[in-house]
Amino acid sequence: MPRTMTAAPPERARFALPRSGRFLFWGGMAVLALLLVQAARETQVSPANLLSGAGRIVDIVRRACPPDWHQLPMEWKPARETFNIALVGTALGALLACPLALLSSRTIVRHAPVRMAARCVVGLLRAVPDLVWALIFVTAVGLGPFPGVLSLTLHTAGMLGRLGAEMIEDMDVMPMEAMELAGANRLQIFAHGVVPMLAPSMFGLVLYRFDENLRSSLVLGFVGAGGLGFQLYTAISLFQYRTASLLLLMTLVMVIAVEGLSSVIRRHLS
Repeated sequence: MPRTMTAAPPERARFALPRSGRFLFWGGMAVLALLLVQAARETQVSPANLLSGAGRIVDIVRRACPPDWHQLPMEWKPARETFNIALVGTALGALLACPLALLSSRTIVRHAPVRMAARCVVGLLRAVPDLVWALIFVTAVGLGPFPGVLSLTLHTAGMLGRLGAEMIEDMDVMPMEAMELAGANRLQIFAHGVVPMLAPSMFGLVLYRFDENLRSSLVLGFVGAGGLGFQLYTAISLFQYRTASLLLLMTLVMVIAVEGLSSVIRRHLS
């Protein structure tokens, strides 16, 4: 029988950096390695200390099991409070982010001073962490869930304002230009051109931000902003580890439920 000829596998393409490029690459890697080494020394990274503290971690976990289920009826109100802090903070932040995103967008606002002023506000809201905002508002308005709502509102407005401005600048402007040529005013262009294109994506971003705010609201309770976080801080301070494990389980269940629901909604939007 005649022998069948098999084609030789194509030789894999080789990518070679020029000599100067190799020098820059390895030089950059060396600088990065040195930065990591000094960062580890500055932050006192010590595997030996971690190993020596492993026994204490195991002891805390042992003392936290099983969770104190008898405290469950009394923790429903703080759990609802945590959920409501995240919900109201996200809703108010999304409303505040809409005008900030429009004023920060080069597509909508042609006046550079107005645009730069809006971007400065957005940058400030994003740069200050929500925990710092909570500390400020706890000092200003007192303890309770309201400081948590205010802090999440401002931080959410900054994050969504920045993302919304980028979405507006990246969208197709041809439909808006066609509407402008047809005689539509700015309000009509916004209502019939900008909103229909941005609403699904922006709503998906709001849902994602709600997931993040639900986790953040737990941490905000550590500075007196109410919710499960305040209960968790109190339980840990009083060495009530079984109560703390119950609160962590409640937080985990709530976060998983909200993540699953928001994922389903985002899939239907896309």
